[in-house]
Amino acid sequence: MDRRETGPTESAYQRDLRMQQEMDAGEYNDKVLENGKEYRVPYSMVKQVEFSNLRKDELVDLEHAARLQYRLLLNDAILKAKVEFARLKITVVYNPSDSKNLKEKISLEGLIDFLASEGVQVDQKSMAVSDFDYYKNMYAYQFDPPSIREHPPYTYTAEEWKEMKAKYEESVRKGETDKLVKFHEWQNAYAEQHPEMNLGTVPVPEKKASFVGKIFKGSSKKKANKQEKGFWFHGV
Repeated sequence: MDRRETGPTESAYQRDLRMQQEMDAGEYNDKVLENGKEYRVPYSMVKQVEFSNLRKDELVDLEHAARLQYRLLLNDAILKAKVEFARLKITVVYNPSDSKNLKEKISLEGLIDFLASEGVQVDQKSMAVSDFDYYKNMYAYQFDPPSIREHPPYTYTAEEWKEMKAKYEESVRKGETDKLVKFHEWQNAYAEQHPEMNLGTVPVPEKKASFVGKIFKGSSKKKANKQEKGFWFHGV
C-alpha cells in the first residue's frame, strides 16, 4: 500500500489545537503569560477533592492502598492521586466533567463510584472539594520550583554539610579544571606526535603546584643542574 495516497496524518496535538481554535475564544483560554510570552497549557482550573475519615478495614493495608493509588492514576482524567493509609485520607486532583478543555474528564460522582468499585465507601460529609489551578499549583511547582530542596550527604548533619559545602564545591571545580588541563596536555602531545595531521595546539593554563609538588620540582631542578655540571668518577 502506498501511504502517500492517504495524505499527511494529523497528530493528537494538532487535532487538539485545531479543535481549540474552532471553539469560541471567550469560552476557554488555554494560554498563560510567562515572561511576556504566551504558552499553551492542557488545563486551566481543575478540581481537588479530599476524602477523609475512611475506614481502615476498607483500605486494608499499605499494599492495598498503594494499588488503589496506582489504579486511580491509570485514569487519564485524574492528574494526581495520593492515598494515605496512616491518615485514612485520599486526595485526588481531577479534570471535572464541566471543564472546557479537550482532555479526558470525570465527574465527582464517577470518582466516588470508582472508589466504591474498589471497596472504599466515602462519606460525603467528610469530603472537601476546592478549585485547583493546574498551572500555578502543579506545572510551575514541578517544573519551575521557587527553591530546590537539598539534603546533606549520608552520615552528615545539615550543620556539618553547611560548613563543608563551600570547600567541597571548590574541590569539585578544581578537579574539573585539572581534568581539563590534563586533557589539553594530551591533545597537544598527540598533535606533536602526528604533525602530518595539522591539529594545532590548545593553550593550557598553568597549574598551581602544591607544596609537595614544589618540593619535587625543586629536587628535579637540582638533579638537572648536577647532570649539566657533570661528575667525577673515582676509580681505577
